[in-house]
Amino acid sequence: MRRSKVVRNTSETQIELDLGLDGNGRGERRVDTPIPFLNHMLESFCRHGLFDLEVKARGDVEVDAHHTVEDIGICLGQAIRDALGDKSGITRFGDATIPMDETLVSAAVDFGGRATLVYRADSLKGRWIGTFDAELAREFFGGFVGAALCNLHLEVRYGENAHHMVEGLFKAFARAVSAATRKDPRVAGVPSTKGTLTG
Repeated sequence: MRRSKVVRNTSETQIELDLGLDGNGRGERRVDTPIPFLNHMLESFCRHGLFDLEVKARGDVEVDAHHTVEDIGICLGQAIRDALGDKSGITRFGDATIPMDETLVSAAVDFGGRATLVYRADSLKGRWIGTFDAELAREFFGGFVGAALCNLHLEVRYGENAHHMVEGLFKAFARAVSAATRKDPRVAGVPSTKGTLTG
């Protein structure tokens, strides 16, 4: 079992995150943050990516949810990076396109050791999902990419409902990450002509 635990304590957030890459999605009831919509997205991530995920987070949400959302993204990225080790035998690339009612989104990821986020979701600018600022989704994925050292391309191809668009992004992200981190028995060593995926 490829597993990692990350603890992050700052003056803004206190986070404990435990991730099992080779899971069955059992962690959906073990997500505890002060941001209900983010809880829902993390539950969706572990359910559709078949990850075992436990998150306990507290943060200065009385100021803004930004720090907590971004720092949880950082912790998840660090946990995946740690759990992958030297990345021997992984598929490395993954992609998914997810329909959610009127919305269609896509995600593509490469755990190649370099951090780049391409985020095409202009239709979420200025939108709110209850008390959740939909633009914070970008901050979550930006934090994830910087810590995981991966390329992540996310696109809302079309849609109307902001909840559907963000949830679609998390589901596509989950499926793409699941595919990319999967072990492929045909892969000998690290899937790179350089012989390393450490950056």
